[in-house]
Amino acid sequence: MKKRYRGFGVKLNKNHSWRGTPGFKVFVADRGAVRFEFPRTWVVVDDNPDGIKFHDKKPPKDDCMIGISYLRIPPIDWTDLPLSQMVAEVTGKDSRQVTGWDPIVEARRLDMEIAWRQGRFIDSQEKRPAFTRLCLARRRTVQALLTMDFWEEDLARWEPVWDHLLDSLELDEPIADPRQGPRVM
Repeated sequence: MKKRYRGFGVKLNKNHSWRGTPGFKVFVADRGAVRFEFPRTWVVVDDNPDGIKFHDKKPPKDDCMIGISYLRIPPIDWTDLPLSQMVAEVTGKDSRQVTGWDPIVEARRLDMEIAWRQGRFIDSQEKRPAFTRLCLARRRTVQALLTMDFWEEDLARWEPVWDHLLDSLELDEPIADPRQGPRVM
């Protein structure tokens, strides 16, 4: 039996209003809990119950992978638990023996907080230098974890994809009918 994950395969209405940047597709999870754009030619893999992965090519031939998962969180004041502190803690426990972490980058877009950082490691299977990026983003009742792994020599190639992902990221924007498009509830 073919697995369907969180609405994959939902048929859009004929006159839907979803529009992405040229060259990108729009990904929406849980009626607008998380929304962002990813490159149109990428492959979506939903074999992990904890999140979804986006690959530039079908694995194992891929050179870049983006992962996304999210949590619903209580609507409380989170100022005592800054995202940068959480990113530092999580990246300090990476099992891949990261050889160095860059400083944490923080951003705020209206009421959405974003914190991320990049680390370097040697891929255990390919024995090649690679980068990993980890981002936490939080808005109202949603907190998202985004990751990106790619080969060190491809930094210039994948950095614009990461930037576009973060620029297009929206959290906790409920969508009344995902088949129709982003008419907010």
